[in-house]
This record gives sequence, structure tokens and C-alpha cells, in this order.
Amino acid sequence: MTNPSFSAIELPEALASNLSSLGYEEMTAIQTQALPLVLAGEDLIGQAKTGSGKTAVFGLGILSKLIIDEYHTQALVLCPTRELADQVAGEIRRLARGIPNIKVLTVCGGVPFGPQANSLASGAHIVVGTPGRIEDHIGKDTIKLGRVNTLVLDEADRMLDMGFQEVLEKIVGEIPSQRQTLLFSATFPAAIETISQRFTNQAKKVKIGANASNLDIDQHFHRIENGGRIKAVQLLLMEHEPESSIVFCNTKQETNELAQALRDMNFDVLALHGDLDQPERDLVMTRFANKSASILVATDVASRGLDIEALDAVINYQIARNLDVHIHRIGRTGRAGRTGQAFTLYTDQEKLKLQQLGEQLNLYIENEPLPPKAALNKIVPRCKMITIQISGGKKQKVRPGDILGALTGDSGIAGSDVGKIKIGPASSFVAVSREVIKQALVKLGQDKIKGRNFKVRSL
Repeated sequence: MTNPSFSAIELPEALASNLSSLGYEEMTAIQTQALPLVLAGEDLIGQAKTGSGKTAVFGLGILSKLIIDEYHTQALVLCPTRELADQVAGEIRRLARGIPNIKVLTVCGGVPFGPQANSLASGAHIVVGTPGRIEDHIGKDTIKLGRVNTLVLDEADRMLDMGFQEVLEKIVGEIPSQRQTLLFSATFPAAIETISQRFTNQAKKVKIGANASNLDIDQHFHRIENGGRIKAVQLLLMEHEPESSIVFCNTKQETNELAQALRDMNFDVLALHGDLDQPERDLVMTRFANKSASILVATDVASRGLDIEALDAVINYQIARNLDVHIHRIGRTGRAGRTGQAFTLYTDQEKLKLQQLGEQLNLYIENEPLPPKAALNKIVPRCKMITIQISGGKKQKVRPGDILGALTGDSGIAGSDVGKIKIGPASSFVAVSREVIKQALVKLGQDKIKGRNFKVRSL
């Protein structure tokens, strides 16, 4: 079944004819479901990835109600990086090509502040910017948001990953509550649910993709000999190459022994158990959440309360002592519409527990052979990201935008190479792509943040 064409949507003539000239014909799934809601003035929470056509959804929504003769900021679009902001602004300009005198201004870090302030002073209908630089303009009173009637948060999950929640709260506080708010996010962790409830008013929800409520888990059970657990875990990791996985152990000793064994095999692995103090635990979770470690070896007690999104695989080093706990373990994968993998290792001594587990899951459990030993000939997959620690945090008034700006400024790395940013009391952490780690360390080591140099190191 094909999606309807743009001609089925009531748009101002100038916008409609321009869409036709640009080759916009059949609407994408997000456009079909979301555009009528946006044009009707509804608040919207949309789950869709880059490339889904969501820019046209909010771009056409903004342009359809713009008052051209009023040269003040009527719409604010917030993006996580300068590259995305430039891309979004360019697409809005294309959509607006049939309407004369529309001013779309990009306001991002990494470029001089003065010219931006001058452009804002002369008036802009639509501002597309990054949270850190918008906050700077608010602080210097060079941007006026008191008449904004449309707020767009594009890739909101990415902005939260980069530590911009407090900044977003401040920016939204400057905008009238009587507005239309459009929030787009590829994933919906708890923090997104929280801000969507605070920032939107009776928002309609549109989700493109699989049903997020469906726990889609492929379960596999592997009988092993005593003493063969470590080798079995190695085979599973080499064969399936999960980007993010947890191996659950029943004891702290097993956790440490397995983590060290995997470390010796060159895997990017971290251990989480009850002997870690809070700073150590926080560092482990920071590195695992920002994808600079792909494997977390953990005890059940230590992993309670973890909010981990997009977990590709769970490996049960052995069946949990409590079968409810075992079921909770495997429920950590297969979230957000993804197919998860759960692997359980067992010995002949655990057959009774295995039978009880099958009854509780209403599942016929059949032993599967482990991957062939040829899997060990593959190169150990490494994480795409590496964490950099910076010796400055909230006490030094370091903000996520400061770190992002320092990394992506002149001769810096691309914003797409920057991952999650976390600001601690006295130190901060940022994930960057492995390919540019040397360049990032040099940039942060040479450039000043908040007017001073901080020590940096990779973890």
C-alpha cells in the first residue's frame, strides 16, 4: 500500500507548488501520520530516525503559519550538532523557496559570536541552532524568544546524551507556554519521556517502525562442560559481535574472573559488582552507556536500576538462582522495537533448574551447539567510541556546549564524531570516535575551555 501524495494535504499555494518543483510527491510514513497533526496545530512527539523525512514535517508546519511581515523569531529549532543544524536550515530554506523574504538563521557554536548577534538584531523568522550557543545568546540578551510560537526539538535523545537537559530547560523557560512543540527522537529512554511530558501539552504520538512494546527476544540455550564457560562466552561474542551486551554472573568472583579473561582477549569490557564504590560504578556506567565499552559483566544486585537502551544481547553465565531474576535479565534486550538475543549457558547439574525455567517461560528448551571454533579466528571487534576524561566539571562551570565547541571548533573534529557528554562535579567525560581520538585529545589539550586549560586523558 502506497502512502498518499503531498497534494492530499492542504498547504499554502506557494508551499505546495514549490514542493512539486522539488520533486516531493509521495509522502513518507512519518509525513503521512504526522504532517496533518502538525498543520492542525497539535503538539507532537515523533519517533523516527534521520532520513525519515521528519524535517519536512516540522519545516512545512513552521512555514505554513509564518507571518512574513513580522521580523521577529517565530520558530526555534534545536539540534544537537552544528552539522545537523546546517542541514536542517538548508532544507527549510529549500521548502521556503517559493515564499520571498523569509529569513532562516543558523546559530551554532564554533563560529564568531558577534556576526550572529548582529543577524539576530536585524530579525530572523526562523532560528535553527545548538543548545549551547542559544543559551549563550540568552545570557547576553542577544536573542529574543518571547514571541516564538513553534519549538522543535530535533534528535532530542542525542541532545540529552550530550548533556543538554539543563540547557534545554533554560531555553524552554524563555519561550511562551502558549506554543506548538514538536519533539522528534530516534529512541525513547526515560529522560525523553520526562522532558516530553514537561515541554509538550497533550501531544499526539507518532511512532514509525516496529511496535516498541513488543519484547522480541530470540532465546538460545547451550549445554557446556564444567570449566567451559569462559570459552563459550568468547565464542558467542566472536560469532554474534553484539554492539552492546551484558554477561550476568551469580557471584562477584566470577564477574571479576570473566571480565579479566575477556580483557586479556582484547575485548572492550567492564565489570560491575557490589565491591565498586559509587565513583567507580558511575565511571563504569558512563563508559558503557556512551559505547566506549561493548561488554558489561555484572552481578544481578549491582545491575539493579540500570536504564540501558538498545542492548543487543544478554548472556547468562549460568541460570540465575531465582527464576524471576533470570526472566528480568533477558527482558533487558529486545527493547525499542529491536530483536534481542539471549544466550544461557548450563551444565548437566543445572538440568532441573532448566526444566523449571522452561515451565515458567512456557518454552520448549532445546540445546543448541555453540558457534564453531572457527569464530575464534576472527578479529576481536572493538568499540567505535573511546571516552576522554577532562579535569573540569560543574565546579569549574564547564558545560556540554563548551566541550562540544572545543572539539568541533577550528581544525576540530566533526560533530558526528562526538558521542555522549557527561558533566560531573569536578571532571567531565565525552565519547569520541576511535578514528579521531588522537586529534580530539590534541584539540582538547591545546584549546581552552572556560578560559583555561584542563588535563585530558583517554580511558
